[in-house]
Amino acid sequence: MASLPVANQPPHRSGALLDHLARRIRLRSESVLAPMGLRPRHLLALTLLRDLGGSSQQALAQTLEMDSTNIVGLLNDLEGDNLVERRRSPEDRRRHVVELTDVGAKRLAKAEFALAAVEDEVLAALDNEQREQLYALLHQASNCPPPTCSEIVESC
Repeated sequence: MASLPVANQPPHRSGALLDHLARRIRLRSESVLAPMGLRPRHLLALTLLRDLGGSSQQALAQTLEMDSTNIVGLLNDLEGDNLVERRRSPEDRRRHVVELTDVGAKRLAKAEFALAAVEDEVLAALDNEQREQLYALLHQASNCPPPTCSEIVESC
């Protein structure tokens, strides 16, 4: 069966390659995070708490686009490992403020170091200039307003 030409299409499609690269990074990332007791969603929450200097539980749920039941479970995991601390807001006793603990900051730094090694491994075929170009192109394609979205994506 002859293939039909697709009008006005570039000669190379990137979707499958991006999916493959993302899968490789995700699998390797999960394998280095697991021994630290972390999952990608834990890492994202810890990164946000570090970058924001803490957050209300409700604001964190909104930023992570999680419902209240799921955010409670996530925070229970992190609090159980002494990575975050929840306390009542002094301004509104009905609300909880969530902050990164020293243990959480150290675990996050260790995870980020391990994830940098994963990225170096997966992107080993690219030199530094090519990596910067790839980052710039992905950032442009993602339509993310800097710096918030890029920081979140980098930490995933």
